Parts: sequence; structure tokens; C-alpha cells
Amino acid sequence: MTAAMSSETEANLTPWERYQKDLERPDFLKDPAQEDAVRRLQALYDKLVEAESDRNKRLTKLRRKLKKGMEAPVKGLYFWGGVGRGKTYLMDTFFEALPFDRKMRVHFHRFMQRVHSELKALKGEKNPLDLVARKFADEARVICFDEFFVSDIGDAMILATLMDGLFGRGVTLVCTSNIVPDGLYKDGLQRARFLPAIELVKAHTDVVNVDGGVDYRLRTLEQAELYHCPLDDQADISLRNSFDALALEVGKHSRSMEINGRKIPAQAHADDVVWFDFTDVCDGPRSQNDYIEMARQFHAIIVSNVPVLGGDKDDQARRFVNMIDEFYDRNVKVIISAAVPITQLYSGGRLSFEFERTESRLLEMQSQEYLEAPHKP
Repeated sequence: MTAAMSSETEANLTPWERYQKDLERPDFLKDPAQEDAVRRLQALYDKLVEAESDRNKRLTKLRRKLKKGMEAPVKGLYFWGGVGRGKTYLMDTFFEALPFDRKMRVHFHRFMQRVHSELKALKGEKNPLDLVARKFADEARVICFDEFFVSDIGDAMILATLMDGLFGRGVTLVCTSNIVPDGLYKDGLQRARFLPAIELVKAHTDVVNVDGGVDYRLRTLEQAELYHCPLDDQADISLRNSFDALALEVGKHSRSMEINGRKIPAQAHADDVVWFDFTDVCDGPRSQNDYIEMARQFHAIIVSNVPVLGGDKDDQARRFVNMIDEFYDRNVKVIISAAVPITQLYSGGRLSFEFERTESRLLEMQSQEYLEAPHKP
């Protein structure tokens, strides 16, 4: 859940110092909205560091009191704006700078998966949400949510109680979202029960719009080679360059990840960007639900080494069709390396009709209009 330090030197920089250093890079553009956001993060950082110092000085005297009572949190931040506005960069810069261990950085969807898992383990206990809140508060006094987006009624119904427990135990919240707080879970079932969660977020964070003039991810995608063929020496180099440009977090190259409770090998992943080999996502026991979960979790997905899909590979071809359908429906940005051009990918007969739609979608997914469309987690 936590982000790895990009380097020992950068880990010692404050948010403002890190931002000033990044401005020296030729590929890093100055953005007034982002600069204002960094100033706010620096102010929050200073308050948290001061509070941590005071807490350590008083720890012995207040230990019993803190365990029994509630603690007022330092007011956090809620950054909202369109995709590609550098919100994840802001989150990483802030999180890596915090000079204490009790901190958590997590994609909101994965956080809620863990909440439900904890609740399942506490089945039969009295006030289980309060117990979950206490557990998280013991782990982290600062929680950073990336992509705060609520669409599931199961999440919506428990968030107010959970957040009340977190804030009551002194947890500071920093969020990024594509949506202003009042727009969360809009038109959702039983939304009235979710409204207290919105009010808690507004009471415990300063809401800041970070829409500026630079769409960083769109610029990266426009410059990327979205479909590379054939599978030559340059294929993996092209994909690695695209991954590194999109990932934002240096050094996060995990060899596997969990989707719906099962491990799936990954070439690399960093927050909401992942790189899979075709074999690992289409040549095995993968279900539609796996592709739905991938499409929810990841803004950009790289798939390497897509072969020619002949009649002997109809099972793999069908999974590929289903996978692209799910990615398309949620506006996932897809980068592919393949043996042949899009129109030559399928050479079988049984799935010709279905694959025509896939070819059309793959071509559309390279269009400016599609690249500009926001991800639907």
C-alpha cells in the first residue's frame, strides 16, 4: 500500500524542495495550479511534522489518555480535477516526504477491498467498523487516497461510519479525485445515507481544484507508440519507455499482483499503471470478472507480445476480445506490442465477427477523443 522512496536523496526533501528540483528537469513544465497545490502540501507537511514532534515529546504522559480518548486530526487536503493533471505526482511528492512510518498511501478501490476483508474477518463482533477504523488509525496517522471514487453501494453505506472513526482517532486524510466532494456517488442508490461521509470529508479537508493548463498524461500518451509491431528488439524498449513515462513512481516493478484473490504475473506495475504479458492475461483461467477488476483498478494497461491469433488460439482470442471490451467500456488507455498490425491479428474463422469489433475498438482507442476521455474506475 505504501509508496517506495524514489531515492534516498529525494526521500529527505520536503514537498516544496522536491518540486523545485523537478522544475530543473527539461521534461517538467511549470503549472500555476500545481504550484499552488505544492504550497498547500508544504504547509500541511509542516503542520504534521510539528504535530509529530509534539506528540513524541508528550507520548509518555499522554499514552493512557490517547488510548482512551479521541484526538483532533490535522486538517487534510482533497485535490480534485480532470485526469492527467498531476494529482498522483502531488500525492507521491507529499507521501515520500513525510518523515515518519505511520503513513499509508493506497488506491481508494484497493483500500475498500481491504476494509471489506477486515469486516469479513470481524463477522459477529460488536461495532466492527469501529474496530476497523481503530486498526487503520494504529497503522497510519496520515492516509493518502488516490482516485477517491465511489460507485459501489456496499462502499457508500459504510463510509460515513468508517471516516467518523478515522477522523475521531486523529487520522489526517489527503485525497485525489476526478470529482468534487459534492459529486461523489451522484445518483447512487440510497445516496442520502452517503451524504454524512461527504460532509465529513469537507469538514476535515481543504478542497482544492487542480485543473491547470497541462494535461501530463495526455501529453505522454500522445507521444507514446500505442501499438508497436512487429515483435522486434524495439518492442520492449518502446513499452518500457511508455511505462516509465506514465508510472510517475520510480522503481515500482513488481513481478506479480492480486486480482480477485488470485496472483497474476506482471512485468511491472506502479499505482494505476500496469504491464502484463499477453500469455498471463489471455492464456489461462481468466474470467470476465478479472478483466472488469483490471479495468476498474488501472488507468493505463500495457499488454506485450500479442501473437497472431489463428484458429488454434480461439480461446485466447475470445479472452482478448472480452478484455478489450472491458478496457474500452471504462476508457482504459491501452498500449500493445504485437506480431502483426491490428487488422491482421485474428486469422481464425469462428470469431471473425467479434474480432471485427475488437479491431475497430483498438483503432478508436488510439484516437485523440478516446485518449482525452477520463478513466471510469
